[in-house]
Amino acid sequence: MALCVSACSPAVRFCQKVNRLKTLEDDVMATSLKRCLSTLDLAMLGVGGMVGSGLYVLTGTVAKDTAGPAVVLSFLIAGVASLMAALCYAEFGARVPKTGSAYMFTYVSVGEIWAFLIGWNVILEYMIGGAAVARAWSGYLDSIFNHRIQNFTESYVMRWDVPFLAHYPDLLAAGILLVASVFISFGVRVSSWLNHIFSTISMLVITFILVFGFMLANPANWSAQEGGFAPYGLSGVMAGTATCFYAFVGFDVIAASSEEAEDPQKAVPIATAISLGLAATAYILVSTVLTLIVPWHTLDPNSALSDAFFRRGYSWAGFIVAVGSICVVQEEDTNPCSIAVLQGCGQTHELETLMGVQHLYIWFYLSVAMNTVLLSNLFSLPRIVYAMAEDGLFFSIFSRVNPVTKVPVIAILVFGSLMAFLALIFDLEALVQFLSIGTLLAYTFVAASIIVLRFQPDKTSSASGAGGVVTDATSPCPLAPQGVGSETQTLAQDGGELKEYESFSDKLQLVEREKAERERRAPGTLQARWEPYLGRALGDREPGDVVAFSVLALMVSAVSLSCVAVFGSSHLQLPVWSFVLLVVVFSLAFIVSLLLIWVHEQQTITKTFQVPLVPFIPGLSILLNVFLMMKLSPLTWIRFTIWVAAGLLVYFGYGVWHSKERHREQGQDVAAHYVVLPSGSLVQTVQNVQPDGHTHTHATHTPATSDPQASR
Repeated sequence: MALCVSACSPAVRFCQKVNRLKTLEDDVMATSLKRCLSTLDLAMLGVGGMVGSGLYVLTGTVAKDTAGPAVVLSFLIAGVASLMAALCYAEFGARVPKTGSAYMFTYVSVGEIWAFLIGWNVILEYMIGGAAVARAWSGYLDSIFNHRIQNFTESYVMRWDVPFLAHYPDLLAAGILLVASVFISFGVRVSSWLNHIFSTISMLVITFILVFGFMLANPANWSAQEGGFAPYGLSGVMAGTATCFYAFVGFDVIAASSEEAEDPQKAVPIATAISLGLAATAYILVSTVLTLIVPWHTLDPNSALSDAFFRRGYSWAGFIVAVGSICVVQEEDTNPCSIAVLQGCGQTHELETLMGVQHLYIWFYLSVAMNTVLLSNLFSLPRIVYAMAEDGLFFSIFSRVNPVTKVPVIAILVFGSLMAFLALIFDLEALVQFLSIGTLLAYTFVAASIIVLRFQPDKTSSASGAGGVVTDATSPCPLAPQGVGSETQTLAQDGGELKEYESFSDKLQLVEREKAERERRAPGTLQARWEPYLGRALGDREPGDVVAFSVLALMVSAVSLSCVAVFGSSHLQLPVWSFVLLVVVFSLAFIVSLLLIWVHEQQTITKTFQVPLVPFIPGLSILLNVFLMMKLSPLTWIRFTIWVAAGLLVYFGYGVWHSKERHREQGQDVAAHYVVLPSGSLVQTVQNVQPDGHTHTHATHTPATSDPQASR
């Protein structure tokens, strides 16, 4: 047995090293960045990250091909599902107001290697997302000029025929990203004001769509004659929900900016709620208006909103809201419905001029909508890189902050250039196929981190029970002679202050307080009301052990249930009885895991925002995120695996050796304590402090001295 333990000890120590948690400083508000963002600034950043070109494209696509008018329900369900993930981000952003978003949250609750992988994948998501937006922006501008930019580049610059790459380098898209990176590097205030401008214009256009659209609404378009409200049934609504969920991706920019917020404890939760509420309201109302103006089955998925106004005879309104397609539009592919409307209005002779104006309006408003998303990506990406570099897990050069602008300029310019390089050589389709998986993985780990952190036992109490020597402010000095300090003692108050007391009544208060603390069990332990039923099975476990095991079981059951639901009847071709049995078994495992977590004590911190109904809301968020990940293509998973392998090389080649937590542990490896024995001799106790809290102790005796003061 001893031989087995000795053989396994290196592996155990290795797991402890890569799963070490980040130690937060006493003053979590201390930062080298500039705290200047208000609640309004954070809310506008969130709106800009969520309300982009998807509002003008996604609504028509889902309504026409997936859900019909019930796209309203799809956006509503997707908004509620996104709210569960957003609440988890809001709690972490308020409790840990540090930049880094999902990376930081995972680091303080789950472990170092998981935090690095989350940050590594979020970096890729932001780079690809920004490159895809820039590529779409330049593609539509090129279509306005009849592809003259593309033709010039292919003829006079370069053209290649390489799989997975674009046919020509998109210099315009790369230039857009480089210019935007320069603006972002001027400081957080400049970035915030640019986002304010673009978001305000976008919201004004949305307001016009809603006001004028409801004036043209026709309830008959939801009638049975037109196919009804939900022509594709419940399956169509849920399929639309899976697509609409990605419309709300972008609220994490608020948590990523928490280190630059003036009052993150209040601003982050409020801004998250406001931005998500505005985005959900915009998507729901615009989809309602769209399906009430014209029948849903006649929509043009590429330019649904502008086409709807054209069909009703309001071509000028169609020009204002013509933010339609993000794909390249050929001049000869002009919408026939728009032509028919213009001819019916007696405007045939102005057709060519009006279509040119339409393209300019489309490009202008499309650029406004896209630039909000582009700024969101460029704003969040360097801050996550900065957080990883600040912790020593990434190259330290990226942690440098400009003393004037108070932003990580090197990280902004380097990764802005990398984003421009991706837009330069990859086409839009190849970029879009790589999106979503990193974001969903981050959502999953943040939800799991909320559960772990909420049920995590108090570190001071757990340390005292681990056999180590703990010195508390309320305990008398171990070196003082007996009797010294008995006259005046201290009583810890809720605010952390120490109150001196000498009377018996004050001592009685201390006894009552200790009794109340004993009745209120530590976080991670079984609740008292469940002791008679589950005490024999769970009562003697260490605080947090059952919760940690249950979170692992929760993740495994969520993955298993999602695999059966997605692949059971299609790829696996399971019989009906087998499919139902597996669904029931994994569903029960998921529910039992949630209940096992729920019967344990939680931390009660009322100073900052807390997610309600823990662990049920984070658990449902985990299940939804895993389900959506299983819906992604196999090619996306292959690319994801390659990227993770590259990240592991970076972590084990650099991060694990330069981690600040590693250096912190090395500085605390040896602690010496001196104790005076009754015989008068001095004993030095040296403890090798291990990450798991176990200590190996040996004692060295020194001869007794004749001077008591010298002995002490």
